[in-house]
Amino acid sequence: MRRSGSEGGSSGGSAEEMWGEAAGWEMRPGGLLVQQRAPVPGRPPPPQVRVRISYGAARYEVSVSSVATFGELKKLLTADSGLQPAEQRLLYKGKQRGDTEYLDACGVKNRSKIVLVEDSTSLERRYTEMRKNARMQRAHRAVSTISLDVDKLADQVTTMEKYIRNGNKVAEVQITTLIELLMRQAIRLDSISAEGDASSQRNLQAKRVQKCVETLDVLKVSNTKLKPVVVTTKWETFDPPTTTQWEYFE
Repeated sequence: MRRSGSEGGSSGGSAEEMWGEAAGWEMRPGGLLVQQRAPVPGRPPPPQVRVRISYGAARYEVSVSSVATFGELKKLLTADSGLQPAEQRLLYKGKQRGDTEYLDACGVKNRSKIVLVEDSTSLERRYTEMRKNARMQRAHRAVSTISLDVDKLADQVTTMEKYIRNGNKVAEVQITTLIELLMRQAIRLDSISAEGDASSQRNLQAKRVQKCVETLDVLKVSNTKLKPVVVTTKWETFDPPTTTQWEYFE
C-alpha cells in the first residue's frame, strides 16, 4: 500500500517536491517553486550565453552561465572594465539589476545587451584620488627642486667652515648672505602643501636648512675672533735708467 506524502516522514516530501526535484526545480520556503541553481551530479551544466557589454565607448562580449547572477557577471567584467564589482552598475532593459538577480530570470539570453556604468560615488572617489595624486606629484617635484639648491648651499657652508676652522677670516657679509639664501629655501619649503612621502622629504630638507643656519651662526662667532690676515708685498726696486747721449746732426 502506497503511503501519502502527508503520512509520516519516510516518503521524502510531497508529490510537488518530488516532481520538482525530478524536473530540476526546488521548493523554497513559502511554497515558491524555482529552478535549482546548485549543480546536480550526473546532470550536464547549464548552457553558456554570450552577452554584449556596453561600457561607455567600449564594446565587448563575455561568456557566462545562463543561470549566473548579475553579481557573478560583475566579477567577470572586472578584468575588461578595470572596475571592481562594487564600483559597477549593470542595467538590463533600462533597469538596474541587483547582484542577487539571476540572468535567466530577468530574460537575459544569448547576444543580450547589458549596459555597464561606473557607480557615481566610485567615480567621485576616483577623481578625488586623481587630484590627490596630482598634488603629491607637484609637491615631490617642488621639494626635489629645492633640495638641489640646498645641496649647493650646504657645499658652500662646508667650504666656509673648513676655511674658518683653519684660522682664516672671511668678510661677515659672506656669512650673512649665505644665511639669507638658506632662509629663503626654508620659506619655499614651508609654502609646499605635502602629504605622505612628499611631506617626509620636505621635513628632511627643512632640517638640513636649519642645521646649515645653525652652523653658520657658530661660524659667525668664531669668525669675529679671528684677526684679518695682513698681506705685505715686497716691492722690487729698480736702478734709475742711464742717461743716453743723443748724437745731433747738422
